[in-house]
Amino acid sequence: MAVNVETLEKLERRITLTLAASEVNSEVESRLKKLARTVKADGFRPGKVPMSVVAQRYGYSVQYEVMNDKLGQAFAQAANEAQLRVAGVPNINQKDEAAEGTMAFDATFEVYPEVSLGDLSGVEVERVTAEVDDAAIDKTVDILRKQRRTFAQRPAADGAQAGDRVTIDFEGKIDGEPFSGGKADAFQFLVGEGHAASRAPRAFGLGGGRVGQGQQPASQA
Repeated sequence: MAVNVETLEKLERRITLTLAASEVNSEVESRLKKLARTVKADGFRPGKVPMSVVAQRYGYSVQYEVMNDKLGQAFAQAANEAQLRVAGVPNINQKDEAAEGTMAFDATFEVYPEVSLGDLSGVEVERVTAEVDDAAIDKTVDILRKQRRTFAQRPAADGAQAGDRVTIDFEGKIDGEPFSGGKADAFQFLVGEGHAASRAPRAFGLGGGRVGQGQQPASQA
């Protein structure tokens, strides 16, 4: 069938979809009959619920489902016949007027823009290259090795040492008064690794001292 595509503005388009009321009603009736085989209702055996009861309980939801399916199929067919590259989901609204025995809907949607490439034969493209030396490889391998290392509990008598992972509870104070954001429980950091958190050992006496209990590196990949 011929599809009339209306251009609204820029990439927005609109087409009219028409559904035969008889087809919709037939499909609704068919699905309700299928549903009636398994639906349960008080006072009736499974599969013996009257169609009037089934239609009263499930008619609206089944009709909504059928309409969605039929409109989706009609829109896909119309877009395909009009060779439209639809972007996103269409906004579909029922029209007030339609031919007898039919239902009409306006589908508003956007399409992808048509992009045409010019002559690229004279375009110069800068090729960017990067050289990786042995030092960069060694640095990356060392980072990966540290990321994959595991830790084992160090005896409490040994205290925390550089490279250990330490877990502490702390509360920071200014002039003897706690300040907002200065408290943490089960805070972990690596002693002497150069991270921002590694400044905490000096503040809490862990810079090589014996405060706290560390976990020493057990292995490196």
